[in-house]
Amino acid sequence: MLLEKKIWCAICGLCLAGIGIALLSQYAFDMQPCAWCVFQRLIYLVLALVAAVGALSQGFVVRLLCVMLSLSLTLTGILAAWYQAQVASQSFSCAQTLADLLMTQTGLETAMPALFGIYASCMDARIKLFGLEYAYWSLMLFAMLSVLVIVIINGFRTKKTY
Repeated sequence: MLLEKKIWCAICGLCLAGIGIALLSQYAFDMQPCAWCVFQRLIYLVLALVAAVGALSQGFVVRLLCVMLSLSLTLTGILAAWYQAQVASQSFSCAQTLADLLMTQTGLETAMPALFGIYASCMDARIKLFGLEYAYWSLMLFAMLSVLVIVIINGFRTKKTY
């Protein structure tokens, strides 16, 4: 149980670090986000909350629900980052895409513009860090988070209590 709690805390911390780096890039280095960027921020935020619940929970059922939700969120994040890198970044506009509609129709863009404001097109948001586009960095972080979730699942499967 102790290792599982540490993994949950690592997942939460990595998600918050990812959001922090995105905000630092936006506000310190003027790298404005597109709809797919802020959609991934939302996924990281929800995943951090689920991981916090998983870390604090003692009940098996709640932890199992957190694992299932976390795996779904990491896979969604991988797909969103891949779509941004391979498809959306090649188009002039992210308008009317799933990410754009989700962020605008839920009101998150206007309610929390500092975090979820869409200020660039997907093509404009193609920025590289150390030679690799931000979308690929996000994809790698989501992949790493999914591996951590799979470690927790393996503990459940083998009935280890860590």
